Amino acid sequence: MQLIFSSSTNPSFNLAAEEFLFSTCEGDFLFLYINEPSVIIGSNQAVENEVDMSFCTDNNIRIFRRLSGGGAVFHDLGNLNYCFIHEKTATPLSADFLKPIINVLKSFNIPVEIGERKDLWLNSYKISGTASHVSKNRELHHGTLLYDADLEKLRGALNPEKRDLICKVTSSVPSPVMNIRVFIEKKAGIEYDTAGFFEDFIQLLMNYFGTDSLRTFSEEQVKEILVLEKRYLSKEWVYKL
Repeated sequence: MQLIFSSSTNPSFNLAAEEFLFSTCEGDFLFLYINEPSVIIGSNQAVENEVDMSFCTDNNIRIFRRLSGGGAVFHDLGNLNYCFIHEKTATPLSADFLKPIINVLKSFNIPVEIGERKDLWLNSYKISGTASHVSKNRELHHGTLLYDADLEKLRGALNPEKRDLICKVTSSVPSPVMNIRVFIEKKAGIEYDTAGFFEDFIQLLMNYFGTDSLRTFSEEQVKEILVLEKRYLSKEWVYKL
């Protein structure tokens, strides 16, 4: 397993990087990244059904569409994103890919449980939503991890006037959410800043996979990713339904 951390917080770049690793590269990857405030909708969703576009405009929250299905999610600098990419397995739609994430969270004494939609729950609140994209030979499974996200903006951005404005598309299932930071600080009585948590979380993932190497993209890879990024910046792609 090769671990890659993105030096970019640009959502369109990181979505393109996922596609690059999935479609162009061989081998197994865990891609980690943090995005600026944004809403990422599923491949079969309609923006109008999922997003309060006026709120997003007023709060400088950009909207993007990803390759995978599933529901709409909110990203910001308090949210760590993980993406597992590897050769197709016998059970490509199982929740097995979550095992490393659960293992690390339990190292922090965070008692997470897997939900029915391959999401992660903590004390009846969702802390991580996931989605998948599977081809003939490859699997991609990615998810969010709410550590210290702005939940007020999350709720505002994912609060459209009408959720059924456009029919025959995938609809998100709203869930109560919480930040992991609240749980840690309440239980342990210590302040655990976002950068420190992310650093420790990534180190524990590296330990889990037995590697001391955290890669970034080469200049040549970045050039290829920038070509793919054009799709994610295209209004025709984002508003295709």
